[in-house]
Amino acid sequence: MLWVALHFPNLPPHALEPTAAWACQFTPRVSLEPPHELALEIAGSLRLFGGQDALLAELRHGLDALGFPARVATASTARAALWLARGEGVRLEALPLEVTGFALEFFRSIGVATLGQLLALPRAGLAQRCGESVMRALDEALGAVPEARAFFAPPPRFSAQLELPAEVTHAEGLLFGARRLLLQLAGLLAARHEGVRSFVLRPLPLGAQIRVGLASPSRDAERFAQLLRERLANVSLQGPVEALRLEAENFAPLQGSTRGMFGDAAGEAEDWARLVERLRARLGRDAVHGLATEPDHRPEHAWRRIEPGDWDPREFTVPGPRPVWLLDNTRKLAPDDFALLAGPERIESGWWDGNDVMRDYFVAANPSEAMLWVYRERGPRGRWFLHGFFA
Repeated sequence: MLWVALHFPNLPPHALEPTAAWACQFTPRVSLEPPHELALEIAGSLRLFGGQDALLAELRHGLDALGFPARVATASTARAALWLARGEGVRLEALPLEVTGFALEFFRSIGVATLGQLLALPRAGLAQRCGESVMRALDEALGAVPEARAFFAPPPRFSAQLELPAEVTHAEGLLFGARRLLLQLAGLLAARHEGVRSFVLRPLPLGAQIRVGLASPSRDAERFAQLLRERLANVSLQGPVEALRLEAENFAPLQGSTRGMFGDAAGEAEDWARLVERLRARLGRDAVHGLATEPDHRPEHAWRRIEPGDWDPREFTVPGPRPVWLLDNTRKLAPDDFALLAGPERIESGWWDGNDVMRDYFVAANPSEAMLWVYRERGPRGRWFLHGFFA
């Protein structure tokens, strides 16, 4: 076995579990050592990361990005790794006894200051004077007896808080601190092999929540940060912000992607999804949507909004030509403004919802040779209207 211990001198107590969730992307065997330490068993992950040095380098890089400086040490047992991380040592025997957490009065009285000196004492006499707990801890550190450790289970939802070093009064200034929380979220999602379609940032102590939606599940921290930047550009803070809380739930399964020899259709679809979500973040959720057909003869009711990426057309056979460009508001026309080319197509529909129409539609051309879709209201005084353009 190979253990890595992380000792965080300045980690807030509430940040230990979110940091453990982030660390689970390196190994599923992460053990909490409250109040500010973690132990990771990494022997099974070395091949995935390209060896011990590569794994430790990526681990240190991630910790720096999180803003949680840590002392890192490795050993064949968890307890030895923890003691080495606390003492910043390379040899167990050279560590001061303070790293063990033992009561030190007795050892100081007999001139024992290091682990090496403690291990050199006669075992029987030491056990008689110090008790079973000390002997057990020493044996666990040396690997003479196994150490039972509970492993942390990555939670099915994310919630973490970050205290800001100074008050922030402009929304754009929240991004720097939020990045650290987004990295923690990305680590948890990687550990669970899942993604998320939305997350919520809460400025504290007051302020409306900032919700960010994605067009497709993701665990890419940089993608999260880009979308949050777009949202923050349109946010006004209600007061100074002292802390941030990030929350996410409803995780979705997300497997890794593979590249194909002749292009990557999934990757191209993902690029479109990212464009849609950035437009939504900048323009608002209701400003960007998909379209699908609706079985209704009335042109203004023959479509409906759908979520980008969804496709649920309902069967409907269009009886005649339909232009791509329909006007939101029809325009009155004089009979000499156009020449009829084809038609009519009679539409009488909508009596059931109070929006009934009675129209005769024609394909027409105007003096500029643009192809028009026009209709005449049925009745003795039927007027002409422009409803759309073919070209």
